[in-house]
Amino acid sequence: MRIPCPHCGERAAEEFSYLGDATVTRPAPDAGIDAFVDYAYRRDNPAGALAEYWYHGGGCRSWLVVTRDTRDHRILGAVDARGAQR
Repeated sequence: MRIPCPHCGERAAEEFSYLGDATVTRPAPDAGIDAFVDYAYRRDNPAGALAEYWYHGGGCRSWLVVTRDTRDHRILGAVDARGAQR
């Protein structure tokens, strides 16, 4: 799999570390334990395009939001996480 880093160009996936789904929002500290359990453990497993956090540790050391098709691992795009809209 090749990931198009917006800073370094297209690179091998081995240069990156995967963090997870970029579409979830951490609950407020006073939201209660059920909200945190939902956030941490109860996630959808969609088939299709999914925005994910990836860290380019083998290159520019930037966090990216990579859009990947979960059915075939095709990369649909990548942007710097600092400018990404969730």
